[in-house]
Amino acid sequence: MSGPVGSSAQARQPRAGRNLPAAIATGAGLLALFLVTLFTYQWTFGVLVSIAMIIAVLEFGSAFAQLGIRLERVTVALAAAVMPLAAFWYGATGQVVVMGAAVLVVIFARLSGGSQGYVKDVTASLFVLAYLPFMASFLMLTLAADNGPMRVLVFVLLTVGNDIGGYAAGVLFGRHPIAPSISPKKSWEGLAGSLLLQTALGIVAFVVLLDAPWYQGAITGIVLTFTATAGDFAESAVKRDLGIKDMGRLLPGHGGLMDRLDSLIPNAFSSWALFTLFLGSA
Repeated sequence: MSGPVGSSAQARQPRAGRNLPAAIATGAGLLALFLVTLFTYQWTFGVLVSIAMIIAVLEFGSAFAQLGIRLERVTVALAAAVMPLAAFWYGATGQVVVMGAAVLVVIFARLSGGSQGYVKDVTASLFVLAYLPFMASFLMLTLAADNGPMRVLVFVLLTVGNDIGGYAAGVLFGRHPIAPSISPKKSWEGLAGSLLLQTALGIVAFVVLLDAPWYQGAITGIVLTFTATAGDFAESAVKRDLGIKDMGRLLPGHGGLMDRLDSLIPNAFSSWALFTLFLGSA
């Protein structure tokens, strides 16, 4: 998911040349799959998260390979498959055990390739481990808590709200880029739109869906605005550093799966932390 959008002249065009009908159809299909797995058998939602993480790992592996960086794909992909489900079934202990084991395997397995590029390859692998399955596993901790499906639904609503608020405000008012060298289309006006919509959505979602005080929803909406936007910037920085436009071509009208997860990944942790603080974790 993307954050605030920049100038109105650019935003009136199909975003980055994407096929808007295809993007909408793809988004609707993903939303339906998300809702069905979330509110039926929750372990299937964990499988969905694991599959998404495996695909994202492979996208990173392909992108890094263009610069001669060798990702320990088998180890990282296996951790991506196991860690979300371990977090769901065994809590933070399962999450940390899988993460720790994966770190050791990465460090030791890369020794077989010799010392040339060792630090670069290991660092890239550990970055992907921490950025993808470890962060995503916090979403499974959220799901395992009391009223877990509703918490996850609020997490998604708020993250999507960041995109909608930023896009609308950017189209109408966007004039001043936040960091043009990283992502020129994201404006301060778009950020303000995200912040306003996120705060309102947070208040409504906490009161109506979580039966919690309005101010907790406002705080959550504000915090998730900044973490979602920062996640979008981080993804843009990675792509610019690697010299690519999209992380892949899996999703019609969107690009790669990672191009849709940029805001969701950091918000998985931020929302879990805030939900646990405000609502408990029993």
